[in-house]
Formats: sequence, structure tokens, C-alpha cells
Amino acid sequence: MKKRIFSCIVLLASLAVPYLAAQFTPPEIGRRDFWESFMSAADIVKSEDVGEGVTRPVKLYLKEGDVEAKGIWKSVNEHVQGDFLDSWKHEVAAYRMDKLLGLNMVPPVVEKEFQGKLGSLSFFVTSKYSLLKVMEQNIAIPAAATESTNRMKYVTRAFDCLIANDDRTQQNILYTEDWRTILIDHSRAFRSDKEHVERLIYGKNGLKTAAGRPMLFRQLPRSFVQAVAALDLAGVKKAVGTYLSDDEIKAILARQKLLLAEVNDLIKESGEAKVLY
Repeated sequence: MKKRIFSCIVLLASLAVPYLAAQFTPPEIGRRDFWESFMSAADIVKSEDVGEGVTRPVKLYLKEGDVEAKGIWKSVNEHVQGDFLDSWKHEVAAYRMDKLLGLNMVPPVVEKEFQGKLGSLSFFVTSKYSLLKVMEQNIAIPAAATESTNRMKYVTRAFDCLIANDDRTQQNILYTEDWRTILIDHSRAFRSDKEHVERLIYGKNGLKTAAGRPMLFRQLPRSFVQAVAALDLAGVKKAVGTYLSDDEIKAILARQKLLLAEVNDLIKESGEAKVLY
């Protein structure tokens, strides 16, 4: 049989595909279970250091039968300066929360053993640009993609608020050739300290500001807000399994209330039609 090399799922769509409100297209979503099973079971035929990142990630080359792919593996699981937990388990949990919320922005992540250590294995993303590259090289986003990328910026902020990802950088927001948004690197998410339970990262009273001004959401998908509202202890526990502690799960639900209150305030000020789509 002729060997098939499956390229990254995020590049399957052509430029003719309409700009979407999420990372994955329906056919790609349909392949997610396949990639999870493949990455869990595939043999590791080669590895190499990524060469960047404080979590010391490793690129793994995978093969099972006539299928080949790559993934980024992390085994970090330590407290940073006695403060927050930097853990590979958070990578798995972020992917599972992404699926639970129906965002489809985080590439598949599974647990994988390598060199006798457990870690997270994320499907390798071949993207066109990072946000950092767009900013540094002053790359113009096409007019047809401007609304979509702006909307996904707000969705990213809301998602980061919910999972308390205080480590989002311009390097881990990626764009496909057709300007869909990919989110990677979540090992420093799910903070459960008092500050990240009582305040959101973004919003009117957010921990982060830009030039002294709050960084708001402005617009969010109605389906996302409904999914956030539907979160409960049993549902989150079922989704994330043992990859989050009870305190981390309770912190998500505390931020759920803050996030919904923030959205409700925006609706009162601007009207539902301008905030939800």
C-alpha cells in the first residue's frame, strides 16, 4: 500500500472555504477521535528538541501502519517559583475543555509516555503565521478575515479567563493559511489561587490591561456563552478526568460566574444583538 503521510489537519481547508468562527472545520472535527487514538497508540520513531520554550518540549515523530504524524510532547509538572503549577496535565485538560465548550480551537492532546515519563502529546500544528510574526512583520490581515480574527481574539480572551491561562503570548496564537485561529501551550493554565478565583484575566476588572485600559470581550458566540452557562461540577469532572485537581475544577466554576456576569453587563450596556452572534 502506498504510504500516506497525513499533514496537519489545520491546513486541509483551502482559501475558498468561508472564514469560520472556530479552528476546525466539520470534517476535521470528525477526525479528532482518530488522531487521539493514533497519537496514543503510535510508535515513536524519532525525537528532537524543539529548541524553544521554557517547558523543554520535544517533537516526536509518530508512525502506526502507513500513517505518520508529529506531535509536541511535554513532561513538565512543577511549581514555578513556589507560585503556580506548570503541568503537562493542563495541556490535556485545556483540550478537553475546548471540546466540552465546542470551541474547536485547540489541536488534539493525549497522554503519552516517552523515555519512561508521562507527558502530554499535542498534535503538531503547521501554521502560516503566529500573532507574533504578524505583529513584528506588520503582516496585513485580509479584509475578508478581519471580522473573524477579531471575533476569535475575544473568544480567546474569554476562554483564557475561564481556564485562568495567564501565560498567553503572541507566539502561541497561530493562524492557518486561511486565517483560522489555533491556540497552543496551556501548561500554565488552570490557576486556583485567590487572585485568579476572584478576578478574571480580562474584562472590566481584569488582571490584564492595555495602555491602562481594560481588555474586553465585546463579542462572543451565543453557543459559547450557553456552553459556559451549562457547566457544572459533574460535567467538568467527567471531561477533565484526573488531569485537574478538585481545587482547579472549583476555580473554573468560580470563574464561570464571573465570566457570565461580565457578559451580562456588556449586554445591558450595548444590547444583546451587538454582544452575541
